[in-house]
Amino acid sequence: MRKLLIVLLLMLSCTSNVFAAKIPDNVKSFVDTTFPKTTYRFDGLIMLPDSTVYLPLFPSNFYDDTELSIKYTIPENKKLADKPDAVVFNNNFVILKMIKNKEGQNTVLNIPTPPYELRSGILPQDLLVPKGLVIPENLKGIIGNLVIGTTPDLKVEVMKPKNTVESVSGVVIPELKDKVFYISSPYSKNIQVLTQGNKTPDFALEQENTPISIATYNNEFLLVTSYDKKTLDVISLADDAVIRQIVFQYQPDEILIDNPRKVAYVSSGEAASIFVVNLENMTLSKQIKINGMCEKMFLSEDGTKLLYNDKNTREIWAIELDNKYLLKDIGRFPNVSRIVYAGNKVYITSRTKNHLAIIDYDTVNLITELEVCAKPVDMLSYKNKVFVLSAGNNAIQIVDITTDKIVDQIDLKTNGFSTRIYRIGDSNLAIVTDSKSSIYSIINLDTNDILATNPLDIPVSSIAVSNKVKKIK
Repeated sequence: MRKLLIVLLLMLSCTSNVFAAKIPDNVKSFVDTTFPKTTYRFDGLIMLPDSTVYLPLFPSNFYDDTELSIKYTIPENKKLADKPDAVVFNNNFVILKMIKNKEGQNTVLNIPTPPYELRSGILPQDLLVPKGLVIPENLKGIIGNLVIGTTPDLKVEVMKPKNTVESVSGVVIPELKDKVFYISSPYSKNIQVLTQGNKTPDFALEQENTPISIATYNNEFLLVTSYDKKTLDVISLADDAVIRQIVFQYQPDEILIDNPRKVAYVSSGEAASIFVVNLENMTLSKQIKINGMCEKMFLSEDGTKLLYNDKNTREIWAIELDNKYLLKDIGRFPNVSRIVYAGNKVYITSRTKNHLAIIDYDTVNLITELEVCAKPVDMLSYKNKVFVLSAGNNAIQIVDITTDKIVDQIDLKTNGFSTRIYRIGDSNLAIVTDSKSSIYSIINLDTNDILATNPLDIPVSSIAVSNKVKKIK
């Protein structure tokens, strides 16, 4: 069965660019010429590669058709490379450097008579205000309707175990030395933050509700959906604070990130929909009405096919994202634990039957069915391989997609209950989590070797990985 899905465009009203917080392209180009790899956060904050922070002021009179240049700086006659306290461009756009006052508080320049361009500008009205920011009295007009100092810091301490002899007993993998793990656990609502190799979390991000799904984006943000909460929370990793809450009419569930296309897919079984989030501005852009209650989403590597299981009917569907959202019925399968698309074939594991079904995508015919280890719980596709993780004997079987035969097996020897296998970014490494033994393993996907099996103080429900980020303090 094939049908076209209804796709609703979700239009967000903004009264001006101040609320959209879009830094003008010519300003970005100007800054990038001096400071390549500058970060422009969707709320307007500008961070140079050395973590110097600039706050933008949007002018009341904006000249967009002018060839951009610096009108003046404070102090005077400085180049952008000097990182002056204020840069006023000839289109009246201003950037203010965040500095420290004598008390060590975050602030901006404080001069007796600020020029007109500073006094008449306004900060983005959806800006996540840096912690403890103090605005001088004669510049209070730039605040607008922003509320300063009320964004809660999510960072909380974790309970350290009494016996800390083995607190850093894990093996550190050189390729992961700059990585941070964000862990949700069945034992806590809070998201645990762990440096690779450590057993005890460094700290936790406090949550009001138990997370359903977590995912990192661009080494800047952590996206979180939670039970009984109709928002997608976007946490700034540089601030350890919620920078935006994207509101849904229905309960959002699973999060799936498409990094190359800068979008996230968020399922909602309650709405029988998959929502599309624009990750450049962190707003809802589309609602795809689907058949049934979506779970176990999988996105093809080229981003053209989104597959899911209907938990009510056990039917598997594929949405052809590049073909006017055509919906294709793959078939009905018992107790599906995971779906993978690779080599124009659909790989489906059944947890109760201990089988891997391989379906030709074009014809929807069964190519073959393989018996796998007991309780297959997850799969991962990498190059010409599909890795099948089974919890019954904590093993990973490798299927060659060119022959559709099992060609190797990795025995984890963890004596636990394996739950998920995650590829770490675009690397050749994967993490395997275990909900019973409170451990995780690092696998080399090229050599099929176990590089490390590290202990944790808590069991893992799900895990997301990001590079270490410098905090805005």
